[in-house]
Amino acid sequence: MKKVLSLFMVTLVCLSSLKAQDLGVHQQSKTYEWPANPEVREKLDQWQDQKFGMIIHWGLYAVPGIIESWGLCSEDWINRPDSMTYNGYKSWYWGLKDEFNPVNFDPEKWAEVADEAGMKYLVFTTKHHDGFSMFDTKQTDFKITAGPFANHPKANVAKHVFEAFRDKGFMIGAYFSKPDWHSQDFWWDKYATANRNVNYDIRKHPERWNSFKQFTFNQISELMHDYGKIDILWLDGGWVRPRETVNEEVLSWGAPIPEWDQKVDMPAIAAMARKAQPGILMVDRTVHGPYENYQTPERSIPQTQLPYPWESCITLGNNWGHVPNERLKSPDRVVHDLIEIVAKGGSLLLGVGPKPDGTIDAEVVKRLQAVGEWMNQNGKAIYGTRITEHYQDGEVFFTKGKKGEHYALARIAEGEALPETVSWTGNLPAKGTKMTLVATGQRVRWKKDGDQVVVSVPKAFRNKHKTYPALAFSFQSND
Repeated sequence: MKKVLSLFMVTLVCLSSLKAQDLGVHQQSKTYEWPANPEVREKLDQWQDQKFGMIIHWGLYAVPGIIESWGLCSEDWINRPDSMTYNGYKSWYWGLKDEFNPVNFDPEKWAEVADEAGMKYLVFTTKHHDGFSMFDTKQTDFKITAGPFANHPKANVAKHVFEAFRDKGFMIGAYFSKPDWHSQDFWWDKYATANRNVNYDIRKHPERWNSFKQFTFNQISELMHDYGKIDILWLDGGWVRPRETVNEEVLSWGAPIPEWDQKVDMPAIAAMARKAQPGILMVDRTVHGPYENYQTPERSIPQTQLPYPWESCITLGNNWGHVPNERLKSPDRVVHDLIEIVAKGGSLLLGVGPKPDGTIDAEVVKRLQAVGEWMNQNGKAIYGTRITEHYQDGEVFFTKGKKGEHYALARIAEGEALPETVSWTGNLPAKGTKMTLVATGQRVRWKKDGDQVVVSVPKAFRNKHKTYPALAFSFQSND
C-alpha cells in the first residue's frame, strides 16, 4: 500500500506542474461591479493599500505532501495508480484526519515570517474542497479539533492563526470553499462523483441541497461571529454559482457546469457577514456581480493595467500546499512580479504551505526573508500607491503615492550587475525636481535627454550590492 501511495504522490506532483495549472485554477472575470456600500468601499481602499499578502493552504493534504484536495475529484486531468480503486483512495484520504497531528504548530512564527517578508494581509484556508475544517466548527466532526490534535492548546487552528496575524497588524481573510466533497449533501454516496460539482440533480432533491445551503451558511456564520475581526471572506469554488451567471466566458474556461442551479444564497450569506463584520470584503471568485469585490486571477498577471481592484494569487513554489522538494521562485522573481502587479493596479497574494508538523520549510523562510529585505528598503514605492496612466516602459514600472509623489521601479535581470544608469520615457520628472534612490534616501543625479530620463545609480550603492532585484526612484512629475 505504501508503494502505491508513493507512486500516487509522485503522479499528483507531476500533475500539479502540468494540467493542474490549466484545469484546477480560477480564471479572471471580465466584468467588475463597484460596491455601493460606503463601508465596503472604505475597506476596499484600505485593502488596496496593503499590496502584498500571504495565502496559506494547510490541511490533510500536507500529511502526504500532495496537491490540495484535487485527488478526490474524478476529472480526466487527475490520475491515480491503476492498482488503487477510487473508493480505496477516498477511504485513505479521509483517514488522514487520524494522522494529522501538527505538534509544532506555531502561528506566531508564521506571522513573524510573513511580517518580515513585508506582507500586510493574510488569507487562510479554513476549509478546502475536501471539506476538512481547520476550525472548531459545530456542523461536522470532520475537523482539526476532532483528531489527534484535539487536546493541543491551539487545536482551533484558524482562531490562533487569525489572532497571531492580527497582532502583527495584518488584515485578515478567511478562505472558505463553497463545494464540500466530504458532505453527503454535496457528494451523496448514492451516486458516483463524476466531477467537481454536486453529484445529484438538485431539481429532484431540493431538500438535500437546502440542507447543504444551511450547512454552508452555518459554517460561515461561525467564522463571522466567533473568530474576531475578519476583513475578507475569500470564497473559492467558482463553479458553485447561480445558473444565470454561467455565460460564454464561464463556459470557455472548460470546467464542467451542470444543467441545474448551484446557488448557495450569497445575498443571505453577505447580509449575515456584513452585520457581524461591517464593511467586510466579499470575494466570491469569478462570480460576477456585487459579491466579487475584487478579482483574483490565479497563477497569472493580467496583460494590461486594470482600473478596478484585483489580486494575483501566485504560489511561491508550484503547489499551494506543502510538497517536499518543491522548486521555489527566487526572491528576485517575487519582487519582479510584485512590481508589475502593483504598477498594473493589483496586489500579490503569495501562496505558502506549511509542513504537516506545523512548521514552515526553512528554505521558504529564507526566500521570504530576502524579499523582506528589499521591501524594507523600497516599500514606499509599493505600499499605499495607486496606478499611473503611463505604467510601464520596458523593465521600468511606475506607481504614484496618494500625495502625488511618483515612483519608477527598474527591474534588474536576475544575476546581472547593477547598471551605471537607468533610463525611461514617459512620467518625466518636473523641472528642477529632486530625485532620490528610495532604498537609501540618497539624492541621485538625473538628466533629460530628448523624451528620455537618464538616472545615475550611485557608485557606492553599486559597490555594496553586486546584484539587486530592482531600483526604485522617487520624484515629482508633471504627468
